[in-house]
Amino acid sequence: MANLKEIRIRLNSVKSTRQITSAMKMVSAAKLRRAQESILQLRPFYLRMNGILKHVSASMDDSHDNIYAHSQDHGRILIVVITSNRGLCGAFNSNIVKRAIQCIQEQYPEALRNGKVDIIAIGKKGADLLKAKNFKAMATYHHLFDKLTFENTTELANQMMVEFIRGQYGIIRLVYNQFRNAAVQEVTDEIFLPVLHAPETGDRFQQQVDYIFEPSGTGIFDEMIPYSLRVQFFRALLESNASEHGARMTAMHKATDNATELIKELELNYNKARQAAITNEILEIVGGANALKG
Repeated sequence: MANLKEIRIRLNSVKSTRQITSAMKMVSAAKLRRAQESILQLRPFYLRMNGILKHVSASMDDSHDNIYAHSQDHGRILIVVITSNRGLCGAFNSNIVKRAIQCIQEQYPEALRNGKVDIIAIGKKGADLLKAKNFKAMATYHHLFDKLTFENTTELANQMMVEFIRGQYGIIRLVYNQFRNAAVQEVTDEIFLPVLHAPETGDRFQQQVDYIFEPSGTGIFDEMIPYSLRVQFFRALLESNASEHGARMTAMHKATDNATELIKELELNYNKARQAAITNEILEIVGGANALKG
């Protein structure tokens, strides 16, 4: 009977867990739908703006000085690690931290040895994982995901641009999860600064289009670069946000399915144990009756 009690307690515990994971899956699905709409609305604008910038930069002469395109060789390296504030989303956060550390160790080993690598962690989980691997983040920004809007992310983007212009950083990289679908998130490592808008082969925006600039092409180019960087940073956060909800929904879906399978197995074991207990009781009764007859 003790075995029956243990199985019953575990069965109730797994059923409670399944209710929680199922509820979390539905909440993540609702949040994913909103996050997915936001990133799908921004992507065409971002791609078109980048296409125009590439075309304009290709048509300008080499004498134009773009302060956002000059890498400071003596500057430090800044890695911006974008994760989530909460867990229960599979390997979503660990994959990002793993890629960030790999990027630092393989591409900037000398800067790492000289202590010239800084890390900004956006998301609590990323900061915790980095600390566990002896990579301390110099700054953490957890509040950005509380209200993810373009205005709220502009301040940090502007701060990074100013530090790059001043020469404090020679390279700034973003490491985040790019959203593909609810089940697939692609770990992305891209250069934020210096900005390079060189023409790419096969780019559908690289067409012979004659633009009329007012007041001038260089003036518009210099104005669009900072704005495009703000949009790029905001897009990375939106991609990460949608990827987080997709990863959590997938993880909770798998957890719910696993709990259902475990419940079936426990119910089968419970019935077998209960049947064995009843059979033993019957045998004891029969044995007792036969002993009385004898």
